[in-house]
Amino acid sequence: MVNTKKHIFTVIGAVLLLGLCATVTLSLTAGMRSGPKILTYAEMNNLDGTVPGEMAKAFKEKVEELSDGALLIDIQASGVLGSEDQLIDNLLGGGNITDFTRITASALTQYGCEKAALLGIPYTFENEEHFYRFAESELAQEILLEPRELGLPIRGLCYAQEGFRNFFFKNEVNGIDDLKNMKLRVSSDPIMTGMVNDLGAYATPVAFTELYSALSSGVVDGAEQPTANYLSNAFPEVAPNLILDGHTLGVMQIVMAEYRWERLNEQERDWIMQAAQYASTVANSKVYEILENTFAQLRDKGVNIVEVEDKTPWIEACRPTIEEHTKNNRELYQRIVDMKEEG
Repeated sequence: MVNTKKHIFTVIGAVLLLGLCATVTLSLTAGMRSGPKILTYAEMNNLDGTVPGEMAKAFKEKVEELSDGALLIDIQASGVLGSEDQLIDNLLGGGNITDFTRITASALTQYGCEKAALLGIPYTFENEEHFYRFAESELAQEILLEPRELGLPIRGLCYAQEGFRNFFFKNEVNGIDDLKNMKLRVSSDPIMTGMVNDLGAYATPVAFTELYSALSSGVVDGAEQPTANYLSNAFPEVAPNLILDGHTLGVMQIVMAEYRWERLNEQERDWIMQAAQYASTVANSKVYEILENTFAQLRDKGVNIVEVEDKTPWIEACRPTIEEHTKNNRELYQRIVDMKEEG
């Protein structure tokens, strides 16, 4: 009888142990099955040879390093997920196409972000050092969070710069007077539109993904871009004339869909913010190297490059747009301008 009871208890114990092992195995299997979180990052430019591309790659690298693969970044580059406007609209609508994208800092102007507009005002930043002083200031963080203050479901993560933007043309241009009556491509940015009109040209909206064909077919006579993007998108093939007017510093930022941010835990949010700051540092450090290589290639390709020694006529011509888009934030704008004198 005693042996029978011992046998029964042994069987029960074995069953319980098997059940426990099965439970642990199922839990581990479920955890393995859940896998890493995959987040999509949309970039309009090529990844190689551009500052935005280097920024995207650095962001991916650091997120995956910090999270030990718990978060993975899927970069979709070269505009395959849409134009800048389309991507912003998607993020504002819930982000079913992408979780992150890189935008020009003033792109949110058309969505009511008047503070962000200040970063796209022509001839605001005198040089890169002027921008870096701004980017490290409390004012930069205030402007970065402006969309959230306005209730927009989009979150700014960091700023960086990609060098000054310049105009390029199908035909030779030697100065500001040559722009008169030209059709110049613009995005939907009202500041860019105003600037082009101020310079005596006709602002012509064209999607970035259609710009090459628009230049080739004569729909537009010219456009403007950061110089590295001008080269990487093969625009010298159809518009081999570049004038270094440096009308706007290419201030850019990484933005994220707010709904996705809210689904991350505190640790994951910290990884994202650390990676954004790292990507910003990498982008800023790559500008000089990329631009040096860019200008060398442009000269090898025979691009006609015109220097602008005196920008005063350009600045004065753009005065109406500068006044219009700073009138509601003159004090903030002056604080940005005055940072060129600091340090």
